[in-house]
Amino acid sequence: MRKRCRCGHCIMPPHILRKLIESKNPELRAAALNTMLSTERLRGERSIRALATLATAPADGRRTIYDCRQSTNLAGSVLSRAEGGQPVADATVNRAYDGFGATRDFYAKVLDRNSTDGKGAPLNGYVHRGVKFNNAFWDGQEMIFGDGDGIVLTDLTKSLDVIAHELTHGVTDNAAGLEYHTQSGALNESISDVFGSLVKQWSLNQTADQADWLIGADVWTPAVQGDALRSLKNPGSAYDDPELGTDPQPDHIGKYVRLPDNEDGDNGGVHINSGIPNKAFYLAATGIGGHAWEAAGRIWYESLLASGATTQFQDFADTTFMKAGQIYGPSSAQQSAVRDAWDGVGIRVGGTASAVAGATMAGGDLAPLVASIDALSKKIAVLAADVEALKPRKT
Repeated sequence: MRKRCRCGHCIMPPHILRKLIESKNPELRAAALNTMLSTERLRGERSIRALATLATAPADGRRTIYDCRQSTNLAGSVLSRAEGGQPVADATVNRAYDGFGATRDFYAKVLDRNSTDGKGAPLNGYVHRGVKFNNAFWDGQEMIFGDGDGIVLTDLTKSLDVIAHELTHGVTDNAAGLEYHTQSGALNESISDVFGSLVKQWSLNQTADQADWLIGADVWTPAVQGDALRSLKNPGSAYDDPELGTDPQPDHIGKYVRLPDNEDGDNGGVHINSGIPNKAFYLAATGIGGHAWEAAGRIWYESLLASGATTQFQDFADTTFMKAGQIYGPSSAQQSAVRDAWDGVGIRVGGTASAVAGATMAGGDLAPLVASIDALSKKIAVLAADVEALKPRKT
């Protein structure tokens, strides 16, 4: 049985909140500190619930949106809109409801997946959580939205890709259980960014060339010097603001950021190093062309299903190459685009992955070959880490 990720997942990277805590504006400091403390409490509640095995009745992704009315007590929230209900006066409630629907419909119609767990899990959302809460949060069972501080962050339901990002954590938890630290955690975050962007593109019927490839383009207030929380097209360029600092995401494995594997270090930089596989997906999608969800999205989704808790960047790159060959044929334009995309971020696929794809197409026994590739990938990862550690550090 696969190990499931038992973490809570937030859209707001901790490095942004820490930067805001250093602000000269007392309102920003207070809001950021409150958000960090509240987020840790939510994570604690998530961990406690994870100790119990909770079963939910199939519901075909039935939506229910609750209003916390600025309280932090979810149990005291009030029902605002349920599946099939008419729009209400509260725009935040309607945006959450519609965002859940768009994400659910994307997974059902494009990827033939019934809700986050594939079995029709209900989609519950809580809006107006707390006062000036600067986060949106998937806690393993439901989504929680803050209204933002009104100074740098606004209502977090305003970006469809943010909603789809968080719900996709539920998909990943159930599909692969990617552990939420270092490279597997960065892949976890990247998968959410990728499919968050695809849900938005699908909703707008945009081609890969037409899409903005931004996550959270509508959550900053006009006062912020930035376009979004993250950019898949150009990691590291989403914002450059006196209050927020500069977007730290790398776009190449040679720029991989090594941080402590703890909460202060963003679990090894999961929100930072996700820029590397994000860029790879953007390159693959634009290299293939057309609607990104049709080919590149299918390849990434099938690769997610084939992944496990400890999948690393190299593992996932090899799997996407193999899946592209399985779906579209060895040496197809799609497979070539996937190979070139990973090359573009400094991760080489080909040789052994091509052999796997060929054996799969021929119906061969892959177990010995896959085991050999897994062992080799682990050795390469260790060697790469040792070489990186020997490099002189800039001072």
